[in-house]
Amino acid sequence: MSGLPNVRRPATLASLAAELGVSRTTVSNAYNRPDQLSAPLRARVLEAARRLGYPGPDPVARSLRTRKAGAVGLLLTEALSYAFRDPAATGFLEGLALACEQAGQGLLLVPVSPDHADVASVHQAGVDGFVVYSVREDDPHFLAVLERPVPTVVCDQPHGVEGVDRVGVDDRAGMLGLARHITGLGHRRIGVLCMRLGFGHNDGPATEERQGGVTYPVQRDRLAGLRDGLAEVGVDWKDVPVYERFEHSVTAGRDAAAQLLAAHPGLSAIVCTSDILALGALQYAVERGLSVPDDITITGFDGVPEAERAGLTTVRQPLLEKGRVAGELLLERGDRNRPRRVTLPTELVIGTTSGEPRAELRFFSGW
Repeated sequence: MSGLPNVRRPATLASLAAELGVSRTTVSNAYNRPDQLSAPLRARVLEAARRLGYPGPDPVARSLRTRKAGAVGLLLTEALSYAFRDPAATGFLEGLALACEQAGQGLLLVPVSPDHADVASVHQAGVDGFVVYSVREDDPHFLAVLERPVPTVVCDQPHGVEGVDRVGVDDRAGMLGLARHITGLGHRRIGVLCMRLGFGHNDGPATEERQGGVTYPVQRDRLAGLRDGLAEVGVDWKDVPVYERFEHSVTAGRDAAAQLLAAHPGLSAIVCTSDILALGALQYAVERGLSVPDDITITGFDGVPEAERAGLTTVRQPLLEKGRVAGELLLERGDRNRPRRVTLPTELVIGTTSGEPRAELRFFSGW
């Protein structure tokens, strides 16, 4: 009976040190503290490790010893694919990754479902700190993050969490500027498409009660900015139809626009609280044979590349910079005890999708 084939056992730190005639500390320093070795010596250690099949120090053992995971956790209360599908999230993720790369840290995505309260993935994440990307105020996964004894940075929402750094933009002011642009053109019959306002699926009109219980501060502030701007020209917010979508996608925006215009065919403008929803509204307008902006004005918020290519009138925010600053706030916190609040600037971008309403709708606010 033939025996098992001879398999060379992988080299260990001790066997590699013996092979080179150096101490174990020297081998360890080649990986963990390269500044402690001369360049030729480190190169000799690494070459011998490659030749002998030594994979390097055990990362699990190293993390237990140093009590550091060497990674930042990014909490997303969405499916993992959302980070790579949504252009606003992608821009933020790129900026965060750049900050981690600069600091020599890894990045661990911790996606969780907004429909489930299981927080095990948060408790089990091997990270040195969390960046929380845009979650609702009462999200159980965010509350689980706060239970961890690690630093945390919030991007966008929630607001005003004690001891937690935050980076974001002034969503209310940004939308107020956009509202003044729309009303300055003469629009008074305006409908709204908004992102998720709170817990639970609501694909349809957002009632006054639903709007009063908003737990996503970004949406609350964007709607408030629009309300402020319309109030300046005498438009009662109760006369403004607001349609909500649980999913944040172009398809959701298209369907919401169809539903909104079917119920309110006399609108002269649709204001969307994101570019993605606005791109869907533009898609529906084309399918219906509407001319934008001659028949209807459509606007967004975020300034994603797809919106720029479509010529969308929108509020641009520095998405990549937001991610980079969030990463730096976390990685450079050190012993700082007082939380920092960083508010980045927005810019009103007037594209080709906004124009004066048709003469019969100009300045008319009745239904």
